[in-house]
Amino acid sequence: MTSQSTANTPTPDQIRRAPKVLLHDHLDGGLRPGTVVDLAREAGYSSLPETEPDKLGLWFREAADSGSLERYLETFSHTVGVMQTRDALVRVAAECAEDLAADGVVYAEVRYAPEQHLEGGLTLEEVVEAVDEGFRQGERRAREDGHRIRVGALLTAMRHAARALEIAELANRYRDLGVVGFDIAGAEAGYPPTRHLDAFEYLKRENNHFTIHAGEAFGLPSIWQALQWCGADRLGHGVRIIDDIQVHDDGTVELGRLASYVRDKRVPLELCPSSNLQTGAASSYAEHPIGLLRRLHFRATVNTDNRLMSHTSMSQEFEHLVEAFGYTLDDLQWFTVNAMKSAFIPFDERLAMINDVVKPGYAELKSEWLFRQTAPTSGSVDPEG
Repeated sequence: MTSQSTANTPTPDQIRRAPKVLLHDHLDGGLRPGTVVDLAREAGYSSLPETEPDKLGLWFREAADSGSLERYLETFSHTVGVMQTRDALVRVAAECAEDLAADGVVYAEVRYAPEQHLEGGLTLEEVVEAVDEGFRQGERRAREDGHRIRVGALLTAMRHAARALEIAELANRYRDLGVVGFDIAGAEAGYPPTRHLDAFEYLKRENNHFTIHAGEAFGLPSIWQALQWCGADRLGHGVRIIDDIQVHDDGTVELGRLASYVRDKRVPLELCPSSNLQTGAASSYAEHPIGLLRRLHFRATVNTDNRLMSHTSMSQEFEHLVEAFGYTLDDLQWFTVNAMKSAFIPFDERLAMINDVVKPGYAELKSEWLFRQTAPTSGSVDPEG
């Protein structure tokens, strides 16, 4: 007889249908290849390495996997390059919401840098309003297709630039109009988050939310500054917290002061397994720090980062983790509840999403094993006959 524990190992179909929550996803890293081709043609953008969607999608994946930072950054020059008009931003945002909803994502916070979309003459405000219109349009289309999703925006400032305070003020002005928080992104080395203290201090005075890309490539000093100097609510990636955790030969684990603080304070880690493999944070899914962090009950969440460049989705991220660590539906629910607890929407709305959407969705999936009985065939013998 099939046991409940065995049946609790999710199938790919169950993973796709499971309600998922996404906190770390870049708008310019999740375009459909066909959309990039269309927008390039409409804008007269002639720098694409390929003009056939399948070949272009392959180019993005290979460039991101190449190990060359220059080629990786080039991928974003092409996506951002075709996102310079209002119509382009609306389309990309709408398709983002639709694609996430079709993958079972019920809540998403999608980030983008308004300052990167001004080359066509748009203002910062026009960029934010176009993206918000697209997200709402995508939510409506998803609902028409039988899916439910809620999308909030995170406005990102580039850490190598000097507009962080301006973008933080923009995020605050639009906080009740689709923008749920703020972020800084870009190269960590040489650009510590403390360069933008004025932006973070402003947001704290305004009781607003922010996350910081930290602990992806630069390590523990980046995490320490993001938390103790800047006051980040969440860590974008944060995977290098593993450097402050020592696993002894006998299997015992010792946490350093920073790792203990992150766990004790329940600081959310926006982990992105596939992306982390591309940037060298781990050599395989089985060796990714998420396995240890989950076992030690850090506030770990699972995310996609850049769906186009990593050729991934939330379902695929979960599938990789199920294969690598033997995770069950209970584990996937744990990651999902962690993410929903850590979202930048009001507490009562987070609680309702957990109790009315996430937990019922997983409960239904976990009960399916009870009904996996083979239906009688036309030639079967009637036991009553």
